[in-house]
Amino acid sequence: MIEGWVDPSLTRVKEAFEANLDLGLEQGAAFSVVADGRVVVDLWGGFADAAAERPWRRDTIVTVQSVTKGIVALAVAMLVDRGKLDYDAPVATWWPEFAAGDKQSITLGQIMSHQAGLNTVREDLALDDLYHGDRFVRCLEAMEPIYPPGSMCVYHALSYGYLAGEIIRLVDGRSVGRYIAEEIASPLDASIFLGLSEAHDHRAAEIIAGPGADDVMEEATRSDLTRGYVNPRVRPTEPNTRAWRAAEVPAGSANADALSLARLYGALALGGTLDSVCLVRPATLALATAERFDGTEAGFGWPMRYGAGFMLNKDEVFGPHRDAFGHSGWGGYVAYADPANRLG
Repeated sequence: MIEGWVDPSLTRVKEAFEANLDLGLEQGAAFSVVADGRVVVDLWGGFADAAAERPWRRDTIVTVQSVTKGIVALAVAMLVDRGKLDYDAPVATWWPEFAAGDKQSITLGQIMSHQAGLNTVREDLALDDLYHGDRFVRCLEAMEPIYPPGSMCVYHALSYGYLAGEIIRLVDGRSVGRYIAEEIASPLDASIFLGLSEAHDHRAAEIIAGPGADDVMEEATRSDLTRGYVNPRVRPTEPNTRAWRAAEVPAGSANADALSLARLYGALALGGTLDSVCLVRPATLALATAERFDGTEAGFGWPMRYGAGFMLNKDEVFGPHRDAFGHSGWGGYVAYADPANRLG
């Protein structure tokens, strides 16, 4: 059931991929690598549904959860590159209403590195608030920070997306999903969708909730610092619904295939350009990936490093090189750039 291609020097990658499926560690999966701008691994296999009736295909896409945050981080970096945003400037510069609740000094960099004190809202939200976003944004706009901004890092599991997404909308005029479609996916000819039309539903893999899939959500209910994971609560299989796929949830609802993400991060590994498509200039990418936090995330106590929206490599999560960066997502999704090896 394994299809695709690997460079002859990388046959061990295919063997490892195949073993994951043979051992039942994956129902279906895809793995791609772009090195020096060239595809050197593009593998897929297994099934795209729980019943094992629909083979995983080259064009199968899947909800990549918080890998979405890295894509949104790139969108923000592109607007910094164009002089429309500044990581060190207060968010109220572009969003005057955000200054309510003594938030006038919170910077874009603090929001992007999960240090803004806005990891959740105090109101109870429903899934509909997640799908349409406006109430979520208005609650964030009016609230006071939960802790002093800059005093700690608490993962903004869902709020990150609506904070960054609203800033993008205000300075650019387009929704974050449309911005990604027109400024990132289209130039790269990539299958990356934030807001998936029904016409692409047949490509979407069905999400299966294995044992323990929801454990982190149960833990999140026990602390105010982790409440943002469950306000509102999202079931592991929610991405199978039309409502989720159609929504622009900028913290987690992007659908993509592995090769498209490898090309995106392959571009960033080369400084921001791939196949003559310049997403961002090297100097701006350096600002986006400069370390803004290195320590223990205060919610779950995880060791973390953050740039401006990108996870920075720590404990070799993204391989052996400290300058690697990207984002992981709930369910086993990972996408990253390794500039030292010039690969995504």
